[in-house]
Amino acid sequence: MTSATGGMPATPMLQAPVPEAPARAAAPLLEAFDLACTFAARRSLAGLLRGEAPAAVRALNGISLRIARGETLAVVGESGCGKSTLARALVRLVELDAGQIDFAGTDVRALRGAALRQYNRRVQLVFQDPYGSLNPRMRVGEILGEALAVHRIVPPSARGARIAELLSLVRLPADAGGRMPHHFSGGQRQRIAIARALAVEPELLIADEIVSALDVSVQAQILNLLLELQQRLGLAILFVSHDLRVVRHLAHRVAVMYLGRIVETGPADGVFDTPAHPYTQALLRAAPKLVPGGRSRGPAISGELPSPLAIPAGCPFHPRCPRAVDVCRTTPPKEVLLPPGRRAACHLASG
Repeated sequence: MTSATGGMPATPMLQAPVPEAPARAAAPLLEAFDLACTFAARRSLAGLLRGEAPAAVRALNGISLRIARGETLAVVGESGCGKSTLARALVRLVELDAGQIDFAGTDVRALRGAALRQYNRRVQLVFQDPYGSLNPRMRVGEILGEALAVHRIVPPSARGARIAELLSLVRLPADAGGRMPHHFSGGQRQRIAIARALAVEPELLIADEIVSALDVSVQAQILNLLLELQQRLGLAILFVSHDLRVVRHLAHRVAVMYLGRIVETGPADGVFDTPAHPYTQALLRAAPKLVPGGRSRGPAISGELPSPLAIPAGCPFHPRCPRAVDVCRTTPPKEVLLPPGRRAACHLASG
């Protein structure tokens, strides 16, 4: 692989090859339009006594994206930009204020009852924390068996064989099914979480920062596993991460988020080699190099991420952007189509 802009070369972290990008289907597997989500902020004691209405935290501000079958779309950005809220909204763990989610031609926000359970089987979320996402009072076999039973994947007589197959799929020993989660390392627990998600035979796997709590060597093992599972099972993957080194090796396409908005999307190689948005450029300059003695070519992004309680007017990135001009401070930028198949929400991007 070629090196990324900003002095971040491709690393040998991953051993499995990135699969070729899937052919574009007429209709994406999942497509989201203009997703908006707000939360009520906690009020201070003084505010409670005065009866003030809680302020609104705008977590998602018009997010649109699409994922094809067999494709990996990486969503990247700083902590607090709304990535995890997006992941949870797509599986209906967070309710949206506005927007539409289509999955294989079905309106996800309209689903209820059995139809929603069927959707939850086809789209599975793997959480960031491998320590908190597994029931500590259940054996691993029971955790996997519960998923099989709830969705009636196999008859009771076949559950033992299916559990053994799932453990083998994520490279855990057969006797792991009889042990408790606390007997396993963080990386092994994340494998168990992935096996639980795969138990219901999903078409889309949403991985929310699933390697951020793991050591670098363990991260590589989990990422290799995801690549192998995608090739073997034909999974689509939405990979949420703040680590650009990981994304470079895993994703077919990249969506860069900032303050609840997607500011740049496109094929991974294009976004990394010639980033169009100043925020993407800054992220790449600040990313560390994984070679002995290597340094990033530029300083970290100036300033702090603004509060979602007070998103700046105009382009939300303008207070931190070294290229900002007057129009950036007053007018929200429209998305500009850039070749080949890239988009950037920036006044200074040219199509």
